[in-house]
Amino acid sequence: MFQMSLFDGSQPFKIDKPIRLIELFAGYGSQALSLKYLGVPFEHHVISEWAVKSIQAYKDMHFVGDSTDYSMGMTDGELVDFLDGRISADYNKPMTRKQIEKHNGGEKWRRAVYNNMKATRNLGSITMARGGDLRVEETDKYCYILTYSFPCQDLSSAGKGAGMEKGSGTRSGLLWEVERLLKECNELPQVLLMENVPDVTSKKNMPHFAQWIAFLDELGYKTKWANLNAKEFGIPQNRERCFAVSILGDYYYNHPTGFPLKKRLRDVLQKNVDESYYLKEETIQALNLHKERHDAKGNGFGWQPTTGGGTQRLSRLKADTDQVQTLLLSNQGKTVKKFVDVAGTVMARDWKGFGNQAMTAVMETKKQ
Repeated sequence: MFQMSLFDGSQPFKIDKPIRLIELFAGYGSQALSLKYLGVPFEHHVISEWAVKSIQAYKDMHFVGDSTDYSMGMTDGELVDFLDGRISADYNKPMTRKQIEKHNGGEKWRRAVYNNMKATRNLGSITMARGGDLRVEETDKYCYILTYSFPCQDLSSAGKGAGMEKGSGTRSGLLWEVERLLKECNELPQVLLMENVPDVTSKKNMPHFAQWIAFLDELGYKTKWANLNAKEFGIPQNRERCFAVSILGDYYYNHPTGFPLKKRLRDVLQKNVDESYYLKEETIQALNLHKERHDAKGNGFGWQPTTGGGTQRLSRLKADTDQVQTLLLSNQGKTVKKFVDVAGTVMARDWKGFGNQAMTAVMETKKQ
């Protein structure tokens, strides 16, 4: 699905100045990584990220060589003053001053967090930032790209659907902090980029998304948004996301249209995987018992390898050649949904292991 502002620009937009990147809700810096992968030169200008683990990840990913002690000369009390309200331990709420003071890492931890933030030019929580902190200046000399992939938890169908309404106080409602920052800027970034779940334009959220686009129109931005799927751009994963690109001035931008998928999931899988990622023996035993129960009932539960040979127990599976196959498992990894060539969407809870929803798994067979 493609949409645009009411009035599209008349000129194609081209970047002809050095890029300064501003990442709000930065995470570990996936937007910066994208530019690096594309070989596009840019400057890490400013980021805003409050999650302590993400702050560390951004530092390790982009500024691993910076060992400067930016906290030198500061008292422990001054560190607490700086961190108060700017950081979060759980991604959901800010750490209280008492939590920062009583953290079991002590002063050493506070100095490490401070140094990580200074090394990465991190403002911390977006609620504490001001428009001037973005340092958008000399726009005749630099092209500023501001990314704002705000929290999706209250939009996603996997969440509680609290929404993104202005003034709602939800995590997804932090979008409107971006509105405040842009209003406070003396000069505006030339390019804005949003990436979020497709639910941002769902029936429930569309009025608020439209309100956001209308605000950008008032500032002089022309916006186009589209739902794009990773499998349409060379990645064997069914991951759909909404991308909104806003260009300041009389310009237009066209989203890419994608191309046929040539790779399959098996083509990008690692050949040597740590055993911690394999199904546990008790899970395999549970699969076998589950099959036996279904066999007794006359049901057809079982593994169906593409090499043929009918339905067999996993532990007795024989293959004509060594191979790796990918499939979807549900019911805590006990039920085979189907064999697939494209991975399902990765969800935040997947690190916990197999759940009730369908998840991508890998089956490796050896010739016997």
